[in-house]
Amino acid sequence: MISIIIPALNEENNLKRLLESIKKQGFFNYEIIVADAGSEDKTKEIALAYKCIVIKGGLPAKGRNEGAKIAKGETLFFLDADTLLQDNFLNNSISEFENRKLEIASFRLLPISNDKKAKIFLDLFYNIPIIILEKLLPHAATGIIIKKNIFEKVGGFDEDIKLSEDHYMARRAQKIAKFGLIRSAKLLISDRRFKKDGWLKTGIKYLFCELHMIFIGPVKSDIFKYKFNHYGKDKS
Repeated sequence: MISIIIPALNEENNLKRLLESIKKQGFFNYEIIVADAGSEDKTKEIALAYKCIVIKGGLPAKGRNEGAKIAKGETLFFLDADTLLQDNFLNNSISEFENRKLEIASFRLLPISNDKKAKIFLDLFYNIPIIILEKLLPHAATGIIIKKNIFEKVGGFDEDIKLSEDHYMARRAQKIAKFGLIRSAKLLISDRRFKKDGWLKTGIKYLFCELHMIFIGPVKSDIFKYKFNHYGKDKS
């Protein structure tokens, strides 16, 4: 069984879209756990309507950890609520994960929108670099597949980290497990954070966060002023 764990806060539109894409996968051996961080919209109601397990969450790291605690699957699949799965995504990803004997994996990203600017930005500043650095410096954002025993050995996500706790977890896991980027599928993501915060500003923020992680350590102060879902009603 695969345990799909989704932290969410006021994601009624995006969550419904994601859950519908999971439902259409033709992959049935899974459970879905939604870790709700106190939504004031219909996030919880939608999750329950799609037969998800709904638990109390918090910031993304907290929500993912809480979901992992009750997960029944031997493999955990962490997804952001504003992602979308292409046809056959689960079959392709899980088959490759198992065939390559991976223990933790992540994905290249594509924008849900057809915005060429978003695709070029993601390719230049994320997809190409993470392929080049795959063996040296793992990156794992937005979607992560990991064996539950490996997740438990590394202690899950560090809830004291303010930004890029997902990359940090992957780098700890890579020390004891086989990491790889899935080649047979790409994960569709919303580009709302770039539109809301600005492309250049977002790129610079994550660049400095990366340098901080490499030369100083994980970011545990609020220097980047991270906010969990500050996009309002924007569902793009």
